[in-house]
Amino acid sequence: MPSVEYLPHLNAALNAFATVFLFAGFIFIRSGNKTAHRACMITTVAISGIFLVSYVIHRMHAPIFEFQGHGIIRIIYYAILVSHVILAIAIVPMVSLTVFNALKGRFDKHKKIARWTWPTWMYVSITGVIVYVMLYQIYPSPEFADLH
Repeated sequence: MPSVEYLPHLNAALNAFATVFLFAGFIFIRSGNKTAHRACMITTVAISGIFLVSYVIHRMHAPIFEFQGHGIIRIIYYAILVSHVILAIAIVPMVSLTVFNALKGRFDKHKKIARWTWPTWMYVSITGVIVYVMLYQIYPSPEFADLH
């Protein structure tokens, strides 16, 4: 059984896949393909659900590493991280409301909230990958350096 040290890699992959499906869902709805849009968005919700479970498991069992970068990159990292965390918390009820309205057939309300949900969700997904790359690939903690 893999250890929790590998979960950041899985989480980054899940974020990357969520980004792809979010983008595809946007393209499909813009082109009028509601069936493909629905499939992409359901897939994104499922991927994000798996991510959330994996992330919580990781946070419960693995240490939080201090970012190893120095200077301006440290400021950039923490600016991205703080905005990512705040919006990641906000996105949960936003996605829930957006999906709820779609499932209830309230597409006027769905469209209004989706205008805010989609870009926020994209930002969270993309910055999740950026945080991973910065923390685990470019500036890995010495404790983690052996694992990749």
